[in-house]
Amino acid sequence: MEHFSMPLKGVCSVKVDFDMEDGLLHNVKFTGGCDGNLKAIGRLVEGKKATEIADILRGNKCGFKSTSCADQLAQAIDKIQ
Repeated sequence: MEHFSMPLKGVCSVKVDFDMEDGLLHNVKFTGGCDGNLKAIGRLVEGKKATEIADILRGNKCGFKSTSCADQLAQAIDKIQ
């Protein structure tokens, strides 16, 4: 299992940590941001294929921002693929 820690930009969260094994996401945890919603994202993506999750979350926006924590997770996955 490989661990990743990625800084986030343009959102309330400052970073996301996650593990990947055989292309599957594990232990997704955001630092900062909307605690309950971000914990829910972590639970929803647990054990799922990272590329599929990135495809689903990519482009999601938060309010007037051009990105969101979910979009930033997708971008982090894209960077390591």
